[in-house]
Amino acid sequence: MTDRTQKPNLVVLDMAGTTVADDGLVERAFTAAAERLGEDPATMIDHVRATMGESKISVFRHLLGGDEDRARQANLAFEEAYGALVSEGLIAPVPGAAETIGALREQGRTVVLTTGFARVTQDAILDALGWRDLADLTLCPADAGGRGRPYPDMVLTAFLRTGAVADVRQAVVAGDTSYDVLSGVRAGAGIVAGVLTGAHDRAALTAHGATHVLGSVAELPGAIREYES
Repeated sequence: MTDRTQKPNLVVLDMAGTTVADDGLVERAFTAAAERLGEDPATMIDHVRATMGESKISVFRHLLGGDEDRARQANLAFEEAYGALVSEGLIAPVPGAAETIGALREQGRTVVLTTGFARVTQDAILDALGWRDLADLTLCPADAGGRGRPYPDMVLTAFLRTGAVADVRQAVVAGDTSYDVLSGVRAGAGIVAGVLTGAHDRAALTAHGATHVLGSVAELPGAIREYES
């Protein structure tokens, strides 16, 4: 019998765009935050799109020239705006996402949900979807020392906290952005899957090192089975 720790039994999944349908909510919240600070959202939106998946405070630090106070104000405004959209019911699972997570756990795999949002926003999403107990663990950048994607910190934190596998090469990372992919590659995950339900296209995901490009997270169990065979 193969040792359980030699299988890809740690699955680290992004939320918005990967397991949670975004439908432009991130851009809407960024627009609201920029307007609250008197900034022109039109000058920011290209960078916002290019850096989808990155920690939101890091995005604001870049956009606001490193002004930490204004970056924190903008991030708070973003979190409040996104939370309001969530409370209005403008959020839903990606079709098949919850079932996929359930199936992966039934197979004995540990599933971790990660996000570039602050914990308060992540929790609001989990509550809105009834997902508090869906995964084994949920992580935001603050849980990993403060650095979000494209750093590998959340993937490595999942590896360390869960103890699900003996080698990070038995980890699976999946996300819809180039930064999701890059974080998985930098962490050394054996499977780094890009999904086409969110921000970035096949070319961007492949260029940043995706080992697989899938139509959606619902295809991930099949990709893992092929990897194991």
